[in-house]
Amino acid sequence: MSRRRELDDRLHALRDINGILRAMKNLALMEQQKLTKFLTTQRRVVESIEAAAEDFFTFYPEAARQLGKGTAVWLIIGSERGFCGDYNERLRESVERHIRERAPYQPRLVLIGRKLGTKFAQDRRVAASLAGPTVAEEVPAVLLGLMAQLRELQASQKPGVRLEFTIVHQSPVSEGDGVRIHEPMKRVPGRPARMSYPPLLNLDPFAFATDLIDHHLFGLLHEVFYSALMAENLRRFQHMDQAIQRLEKDVAELALRRNSLRQEEITEEIEVIMLSAEVLKQP
Repeated sequence: MSRRRELDDRLHALRDINGILRAMKNLALMEQQKLTKFLTTQRRVVESIEAAAEDFFTFYPEAARQLGKGTAVWLIIGSERGFCGDYNERLRESVERHIRERAPYQPRLVLIGRKLGTKFAQDRRVAASLAGPTVAEEVPAVLLGLMAQLRELQASQKPGVRLEFTIVHQSPVSEGDGVRIHEPMKRVPGRPARMSYPPLLNLDPFAFATDLIDHHLFGLLHEVFYSALMAENLRRFQHMDQAIQRLEKDVAELALRRNSLRQEEITEEIEVIMLSAEVLKQP
C-alpha cells in the first residue's frame, strides 16, 4: 500500500509539472507570434537605412576612410531566462570560434542576458554584462541601458578612437550553427552606384557618416534583439515540447506500475477473504 501511495504522489507531482511546462510552451508560442510582426517592420527600417548608406558611401568614400579603424567590441546577445536547452552554451562556443577566425586580437565583449553572463564568468575580455529582455515590450528599455553603457565605453577611449561593433546572436532560422554575425557599415568595395548623381548633403560628409553609423546601429540593434528573442523563444518552445513528451512517457510508465501494484493488492485482499471464509467454515 505504501509503495502505491508513493507512486500516486509522484504521479500527482509529475502532472502538475506537466501543466506548468505546457503553460510555458504556450507563452513561448504566443511570444513568437508577437515578435514576427515586430521583426517584419524593423527589417524594413534597417533596409531603408542601409540603402541610403550604400548610396552615400558610394559617392563619398573619403568619409569612410576618415572613420578609420576603431576598438573592436563584440555585442553578444544571449538569453535572460533558462529552459531553452544549450542555447547560451552553443552561442559561447560559436563566439569563441569566430573570434579565433576573424579577430587578429582579443576584442572587448559586451554581454546581454544573465544566463549568457554565467558562461563568461571571470573572463577578462568582458567590458560589461547587462540584463536582457524577457518579452518584446522590454526591448526598448534594455536598448536604452545598452546605449548608455556603450557611451561610457566610448568615453574611456582615446580622443578620436571610435568603437567598431560586431553583433552576434542566435538566429531563429537554423542555418549552420544557428548563429548570425552583423558588422554594421562594413561595405563591400567596388560596388557600382545605383544613382547617376551623388546625394545632396546639408552636413559635412564626415559628420553625416558618423551620425548615419549611429542611426544604423540603433536600428539594427532593434532588429537583432527581436530576432534573438524570437530564437530564444523558439528554442524554449522546442525544449518544452521535448520535456513534455518525456514527462508524458514517464507518467504512462508510472501509471502502469501503479495499476500493477493495485492489482497485486486486490489479489492479496481476495486471498485474505478466501482464507477467512475457510476458517469460518471450520467447526
